[in-house]
Amino acid sequence: MIKEIISGWWYYFNENDSVEEVARKRMEICNGCQWHSSKMLTKRPDVHCTKCGCTLAAKTRSLESSCPLKKWTSTKK
Repeated sequence: MIKEIISGWWYYFNENDSVEEVARKRMEICNGCQWHSSKMLTKRPDVHCTKCGCTLAAKTRSLESSCPLKKWTSTKK
């Protein structure tokens, strides 16, 4: 999981067009999810998944990551 977190933040700070396209599609799905932090009371200031706790800016850019609710999957084999 640490590798996934590092990868997501690396792509957040080092934009890559193909990764940004994946992140955009994933974020669309996350934005409509009931577990999105904007739909819940939370003390955290970042946009995150309240199911897994991940910051979505990084999680959606980690190509190895998958949604815990199986709404989107890893693009790495």
